[in-house]
Amino acid sequence: MEDFMLPCLNKKFFGVECLGCGLQRSISLLIQGEFTAAFVMYPAVYPLLSLLIFVGVNFFYPVKFYGKIVAILGGLTALVMVVSYLLKYL
Repeated sequence: MEDFMLPCLNKKFFGVECLGCGLQRSISLLIQGEFTAAFVMYPAVYPLLSLLIFVGVNFFYPVKFYGKIVAILGGLTALVMVVSYLLKYL
């Protein structure tokens, strides 16, 4: 599966990783059952996964405070992405 992963164009052209670098490998590790390694590879994988699952479930079973919950989960995901990106370079 790793042979078919897309390269990061930001890293390829500029030599700097982007906020999404590691996501594909992290999902691959999740599929293989390596949950800790997936988190180490890309810490935002679990907030992002919870956001996507919530949006998918809401499609079939609408939730009253959908907008607020999506905003909170989206904000949490963005925060984890930015903090992990900054910690990578400190």
